[in-house]
Amino acid sequence: MKLGLINSAWAQAGLGTAHGIRMTKEIGFDSIDIFADPLEIDAKERRLIRKECEKASLPIVSVACVAVGLIDFNTSVQRFHIDRCEAYLDFCVELEAKNLLLVLGEYIWEKQVIPPKEQWEVAVRNVRALGNYAADLGVEIALELEPFKLSLLNDVTSMVRFIDEVNHPAVQANIDVSHLQLAGVAPADLRKLKGKAIHVHISDCDGKVHGDLPPGRGVVNFGPYLDEIAALKIDGAISIELEYSPDPAKIADWVREAYQATDQLMKKHGLRK
Repeated sequence: MKLGLINSAWAQAGLGTAHGIRMTKEIGFDSIDIFADPLEIDAKERRLIRKECEKASLPIVSVACVAVGLIDFNTSVQRFHIDRCEAYLDFCVELEAKNLLLVLGEYIWEKQVIPPKEQWEVAVRNVRALGNYAADLGVEIALELEPFKLSLLNDVTSMVRFIDEVNHPAVQANIDVSHLQLAGVAPADLRKLKGKAIHVHISDCDGKVHGDLPPGRGVVNFGPYLDEIAALKIDGAISIELEYSPDPAKIADWVREAYQATDQLMKKHGLRK
């Protein structure tokens, strides 16, 4: 598998998109994921991303999209977010990315006002529609498991059920190792995602709250998870997801540390030569 980086890791440094892309290549990454909203950036920035990645010979694997409004109870909000996700899928094509990393929302009002079944069905319907749009463009959607108690997709069982109900070949799963740890998901549960997962995120955490730390700075026992991921034989990338460095001026050291730790882990478990 490729070893990639989500480019949002560089955001706190304030050194610009091009700098982050060049540093990603310089450190040794095989690929990059892009965190940018096509409705917020202009044509110049979009071209910059594409050209700098081409110049660095750094393929874009995934574009990340948080679209909690897809399961809003207001149909007008749902329609906006469907249109917004379609713009993201168009952006994937523009960047020649393989997939859209899609984060769904949470059950609202603690499941007390709107029946959870109703919100679930809204999500299935809207994501299936996006699957049709993605397939026409030749890209896929990778759904992210979020470890929060009210997240729609917060364990492997709910992820498998959702993918099965959407029942669209363009809609598959992303595996986030840190999120699995936080959600208490056993490594063996990943076997249920055989043939259903296309992308992987990796980071560490303290075992209590979302953290996105370089591997080795938290409590995650990566070995069993990576062995199960290797067995899934995913033809894609493992992308490092990092939150802010404690010292923004040393962000390159933070990213380099994460790269070196992940490279060693992947090689040890047969995921990178």
